Amino acid sequence: MAMTADGKIATANRAVSSFGSTQDHEHLLELRATADAVMAGAHTVSSAKVSLGPGGAKFRRLRLKHGLAEYNLRVVASGSGSINPNAEIFKKRFSPIIILTTARISKLNLQKLRAAADEVKICGRMEINFREALRWLHKKWDVKKLLCEGGGELNAALFRANLVEELHLTVCPKIFGGRNAPTIADGHGFDRLAAATRLKIRSIRRVDDEMFVVFNRK
Repeated sequence: MAMTADGKIATANRAVSSFGSTQDHEHLLELRATADAVMAGAHTVSSAKVSLGPGGAKFRRLRLKHGLAEYNLRVVASGSGSINPNAEIFKKRFSPIIILTTARISKLNLQKLRAAADEVKICGRMEINFREALRWLHKKWDVKKLLCEGGGELNAALFRANLVEELHLTVCPKIFGGRNAPTIADGHGFDRLAAATRLKIRSIRRVDDEMFVVFNRK
């Protein structure tokens, strides 16, 4: 995740959500080159021209060097199934697209997404059961490493489920402000300090005015 110095991942109106440098974008593609699958939430794929793919030939070769398939699996998570079936991601058919949703998806949305994606998996009644979903992805699609690219509510759900092993955080030299601007982990959050996700710093490096920090779970 890339965030501003005040911890925001987008402006309050969501109009600005891409603000990292070229180096930050390269870092993202390098991370994708280590993962079997890349996952994002409904808002991320519906509101931006993203394909969640591996990038150019350089990064596809890097994937092959790591012993992975040339193109990563793509996963979109939405408890309500409110994903735009005409989003850019569905126009790029280089690798399978999997939708994770819940039993509260409407019949119409389910029908539309089954036509747009390669598979729609219902994991949970009201909220996605990510432990169940990740077990299924491992068993059905051989996913051993999953890279999550947000947004904040999806990240928060993974933190709550204690499923995050590593956090790559780019701190960018900007201030967005706004109490309603999203952060890297939104949603309900933790009510008690004892329940908070605890991390330890693995590495820090500075590139120009950005800081690239890697955390591991304690």
